[in-house]
Amino acid sequence: MIDPGLVASGLAIGFVVAAPIGPVNLIVIRRALRYGGLYGFLSGLGAALGDAIFATIAAFGLTAAIDWVMQYSTILQITGGIFLIVLGTRTFFVHPHLEEAPPDTAYSLVGVTATTFFLTITNPATMLGFIAIFGGVAGLTVTQEDYASAGILVASVFAGSVIWWLVIATLASLFRHRMNDRILDVVNKGSGIMIALFGVAVLVQLAVRLF
Repeated sequence: MIDPGLVASGLAIGFVVAAPIGPVNLIVIRRALRYGGLYGFLSGLGAALGDAIFATIAAFGLTAAIDWVMQYSTILQITGGIFLIVLGTRTFFVHPHLEEAPPDTAYSLVGVTATTFFLTITNPATMLGFIAIFGGVAGLTVTQEDYASAGILVASVFAGSVIWWLVIATLASLFRHRMNDRILDVVNKGSGIMIALFGVAVLVQLAVRLF
């Protein structure tokens, strides 16, 4: 029998992990404003998939995976920081137009999801956060072998994250008809700067820790 409390905990965790304003939220909002809710949601879906992977590692106690992420955490953070800077710079110099048709190829649809998925899995702090939350809030530690409960928890976390991104993408897309090219360009430049700054912050924090 499915434990409603466990499902509620998972949904709440999915919301809590996805909600803080960061580069993924900026990407989802920007794409929803430029191309519509579908592209915003697919961008958020990439982050939800990344969260689900980290949630699986934490819930099922996959020690080897945890050790691997910790071993290569510095490389992952450097890669993620550089990727954010490149993405932010590229976003800043793009001149979007509302009349521009969104890319509708399968490659493009997968690409918008892959971007945020990559940003999520290159952040080892997310996995450590899941381990701490699962043990402290959900009452399921990485040493327990209740695989059914762990599976339900992971699915609930994924569902909570997906719901968050669906809401954000939908709300952002509702403002799309009020946008014009000038406003969209300002939003684009502003989000590009902030995304790049997130990348710089990641690298600065890493440098302070190492040196």
